[in-house]
Amino acid sequence: MNFYGGTIHNGFNDSRNSFGGFRGVDDYNFQPDIDRGFITRAHTPLTTVTSVLALSYEGGVVMAADLVGSYGSLMRFKNCPRIMRVNANVVIGASGDYADFQYLQQIIKQKIIEEECLDDGISIKPRALFCWLTRVLYQRRSKFDPLWNTFVIAGLQDGQPYISCVDKLGTGYEDKQVATGFGSHLATPLFREAVENKPLPSKEEAIAVVKKSLEILFYRDARSFDKYLLATVDSNGAVIEEPQLIKPDWSLAALTECP
Repeated sequence: MNFYGGTIHNGFNDSRNSFGGFRGVDDYNFQPDIDRGFITRAHTPLTTVTSVLALSYEGGVVMAADLVGSYGSLMRFKNCPRIMRVNANVVIGASGDYADFQYLQQIIKQKIIEEECLDDGISIKPRALFCWLTRVLYQRRSKFDPLWNTFVIAGLQDGQPYISCVDKLGTGYEDKQVATGFGSHLATPLFREAVENKPLPSKEEAIAVVKKSLEILFYRDARSFDKYLLATVDSNGAVIEEPQLIKPDWSLAALTECP
């Protein structure tokens, strides 16, 4: 299922200009359809996806995001995976416009194919992907045609847990825990509480905190969903598990009833 929300994409060319091992977006020749006599811009995202959660643990990172794609306030699409395995050391998740995520996803996939064809034993690391994304998103913002996404990059950087975040303006930062969308308000306090006494929790503890955060988002965020993907990256590689379901407890709803 592909969504196209205002950005017109034509295809790849074979130019070899590179930045840090990644081609620039312009090198793939995704250009507006000039035959139509005007240039299109995505002023407002159409199909949108919400929070991405990522938390470091001892020896790795865990990332989670639900699967719903919302058309305005309508939960229109119930199977929109937005966590991508880049290689054995990196995963990337996105919130925002789903069409723009799919667009950038195709560019990254093409780059991974090119790296595998080189067969030199070198693969992209999470910090390199983070730096490249800041340049791509800033370039699109400077053209007044931004990619309406916030990306979370997670993986192992030289054997150490690594998480970073880039918004649609190209502004990025690195941290031990990241939450986007409504999760930045509801999940971040839970993450900080979890790491207050233990900066790097165990894998089981980290997954439990992330799952609890997804449950709270399901209660409180009108754009969230009870079906989600969970990914882990550690010495065993990057693994995206099969979709899972939140088991909500609505008995607490009685506490919110008006007298």
